[in-house]
Amino acid sequence: MYNVAIIGAGPAGIFTALELVKLKPDWKVILIEKGAKIENRVCLLRNGYKSCPSCKTCGLLCGWGGAGAFSDGKLTLTPDVGGHLVDYMDFSDVEKLIQYCDDIYLEHGATEVVYGRNKNEFQDIERAATLAELKLVHSPVRHLGTEKSLDVLKHMQDYLADKIEIVNNKTVDELDIQDGKIKGFSLSDGTSVQAEFVVVAPGREGADWLSKELIKNGVELVNNAVDVGVRVELPAPVMEPITSRLYESKLIYYSPTFGDEVRTFCMNPNGEVVSENYNGIQTVNGHSYADKKTDNTNFALLVSKKFTEPFKEPIAYGQHVARLANMLAGGVLVQRFGDLLDGKRSTVDRIKSSIIKPTLECATPGDLSLVLPYRQLLSIIEMLYALDKIAPGVASRYTLLYGVEVKFYSARPKLTNELESKEIKNLFAIGDGAGVTRGLMQASASGVHCARVMAAR
Repeated sequence: MYNVAIIGAGPAGIFTALELVKLKPDWKVILIEKGAKIENRVCLLRNGYKSCPSCKTCGLLCGWGGAGAFSDGKLTLTPDVGGHLVDYMDFSDVEKLIQYCDDIYLEHGATEVVYGRNKNEFQDIERAATLAELKLVHSPVRHLGTEKSLDVLKHMQDYLADKIEIVNNKTVDELDIQDGKIKGFSLSDGTSVQAEFVVVAPGREGADWLSKELIKNGVELVNNAVDVGVRVELPAPVMEPITSRLYESKLIYYSPTFGDEVRTFCMNPNGEVVSENYNGIQTVNGHSYADKKTDNTNFALLVSKKFTEPFKEPIAYGQHVARLANMLAGGVLVQRFGDLLDGKRSTVDRIKSSIIKPTLECATPGDLSLVLPYRQLLSIIEMLYALDKIAPGVASRYTLLYGVEVKFYSARPKLTNELESKEIKNLFAIGDGAGVTRGLMQASASGVHCARVMAAR
């Protein structure tokens, strides 16, 4: 019998454990992770494979550190972006949590450099964005890079190794809920774990599983906006005037035709586009490194759309769009912006004759208009033209669009301000997989918050 059982070793689960060992060092805590230890995580596509082999457990998404382990390691130091924690507590309290978590990252070896802290340095960018009908969100970012991110996560793993029980390569099957109270959960190998408190932090990769488990147990879910879009890749000099000062610019646009919100996400200067496998569905993401540089910069353009009744399956919607791309391309699809505008499918020869060399070489040239719904596709086109006004060259005919990028954090259970289920006592749902956050820093903060709640009880 454990005091606390944590499902998922992403930043939400890790920071829950870090705070618990500080506040309750005598408590018995177990952390279950379906993937490997940080040092054993492997992506075959990055190790010589020419195409994604669709591993049963994706090494990029699962394992210690979660999906963020191999990402760009960007810690956003403001509550304005990266999640919904301000729905559960005061803005100032979220600010304090973020500062607290940032200090912990520094203790475990994070870099000192923060981009975008001095607003005077980018007032000209903000002015240009305003004239282009774009909103620039002030979001200071501590950039780790993938290599440093792995070092920090390894340090956290080693620190916790003798303080809690960490179980890797085990998948949670079902939650054990009796009379409106969590009792524990069963694993796919038939064993069970019993605990007074259970913290569910499965990350975006486990969002679908969590939604199904909660619905099965009568928990009502609230739909977040569905985020569907593309990964844009272009020559690094196009974005350099912005990325050199902000590193990651958070830009929001409301498309003139439909009024939908389109936003930039996860900007990777001199980075690479990567393929991820969500339970057999291949999507795209972007990485950049502290030391290894490419000639390209990539970022996501995501169209946010919130559906109303009777729609109740935002994750399934995103999966459906992604499967269309997989069906046509056998994986990830790539198209030149000029070909999209001309109504032509990109071909291998057209891609080769471009001034941009794709960093995701296994992507199949194709036609995104056969995949993305018209509404989302037109909003993305309009956003690219708006971005071209502040960074000339974004809307070049050679700009590459990879499809599709989907963020599976679109449903969240009804929670108290303590991030506890309103319907199941002692069950806490946190991080991106619970739809509470959508980034490393707020996910970490959600873990600290629920740990403090449990310790206070």
